[in-house]
Amino acid sequence: MNRPILRLYGLVIVLFAVLIAFTSRWTVFEASSLRSNPLNKRGLLQQQRIDRGSILAADGTVLARSVKGLEGTYSRTYPAGEEFAHAIGYSYIDLGQSGLESYRRATLNGQARSSVQSILDQLQGRKRQGDTVMTTLRPSAQKVAVAALGEHPGAVVALDPRTGAVEVMASTPSFNPNALSTRRGYEKVAREGGAPLVDRATQYGYAPGSTFKVLTATAAIDSGMFTPESTVSGRNGVPISGVPLKNDNNESFGQITLTEGLAKSVNTVYAQVAERVGKQTMARYMARFGFDRKPRLDYPAQEMSSSGEYLGGRLLAPTSTYVDVGRMGIGQDKLQVTPLQMAEVAAAVADKGTLMVPHLTSEVIDPDGRVVERIAPKAQSVVMKPSTAAAVTKMMEAVVTEGTGTGAQIPGVPVAGKTGTAETQLGQSTNDAWFIAFAPAGKPTVAVAVTLAKVPGYGATFALPVAKQVMEALLHG
Repeated sequence: MNRPILRLYGLVIVLFAVLIAFTSRWTVFEASSLRSNPLNKRGLLQQQRIDRGSILAADGTVLARSVKGLEGTYSRTYPAGEEFAHAIGYSYIDLGQSGLESYRRATLNGQARSSVQSILDQLQGRKRQGDTVMTTLRPSAQKVAVAALGEHPGAVVALDPRTGAVEVMASTPSFNPNALSTRRGYEKVAREGGAPLVDRATQYGYAPGSTFKVLTATAAIDSGMFTPESTVSGRNGVPISGVPLKNDNNESFGQITLTEGLAKSVNTVYAQVAERVGKQTMARYMARFGFDRKPRLDYPAQEMSSSGEYLGGRLLAPTSTYVDVGRMGIGQDKLQVTPLQMAEVAAAVADKGTLMVPHLTSEVIDPDGRVVERIAPKAQSVVMKPSTAAAVTKMMEAVVTEGTGTGAQIPGVPVAGKTGTAETQLGQSTNDAWFIAFAPAGKPTVAVAVTLAKVPGYGATFALPVAKQVMEALLHG
């Protein structure tokens, strides 16, 4: 064989190898990412011919299902309307998908089954049918949460601290996903005031105010630097980072314990504690609680925000020189946190110091009624020692029995909680109001976080009543 022919043969081999590489890349190695790319409409068009699986609440209530049209195509409908809009999301050809509809797209489309099962279905002449997704959401409590939030922009997240199951995930203002079936409908909703398409339970964030003192107390006690009975000056105007810090209503205290400081929500106490604990230790406990990274919820990553310190839209490490650790320790400074994150803070204390991975899905059921996947509880991190959790629980109980959270008392049920109020417009009495809690304090089955944005008052006035109603619905429902 002469040299020119040999070179031509080599070139053909190289080109063939390149062809195989590129076709393999898109058809094998990156097929999944190509299917899930929101710009790829082919998969969505194919879905019109698929009987997409339903999404059900924990009690079997249908939250999303497919309806067959005249031409053999299917469209999505949402019987619960606005009530579960953010958690469940939507699935439309023109818009793509969001919420659980997006995260569980492969399961709902029947693509998550094994290749063997798919081949058998084709041989048997079965049309592709999606699996049903059963969620952990509790409709009765969700309804209470939405009604309690009312017209205020805000959110509620309630977890079972023992398992991480998300039982309530509500955000207001909400939207009716059925109204998004056309591009015009979507644009109309998007133009409405209050950004109804934003899930305030998981996106962006608000200054947590004094609810963050629970984390500061945890770091202080678990590190061995303080005990609940350690005393710190509660004097008004104590310099923090060289600038005097005020207590609510300029109230001044003498030497008081950490327990008293939490019950009365004394800013100067916990700012000094945070300074003594230091940035490194605070950062360590924030990481254990799940701060500074996206939550591990079965929910689209692009619809969740990391909780932490932000500067110019950029997430800062808690050890950054730009961080005022004293003011961070009382939930101010540059903190932006989500209700999901603060529900996890409450849940970790409630579960004796162990944070469970949060999840919206309980199980997946195939078209023949078989459970093909069951979500088992899984520990995310050990945040603190059980003895620390017990101590912080007692401190949070004091908030409810004799402190700023007395309105959260439920007859016959011990409640552990913490109020929070973060000023958003100084001098205008406009605040982000918070309340986090769990109950029953001795053997918790529910942990909750509530925030209402831009309200003219305190967490005890606005957020606490919402949390109480949701806890009662979950405890007695």
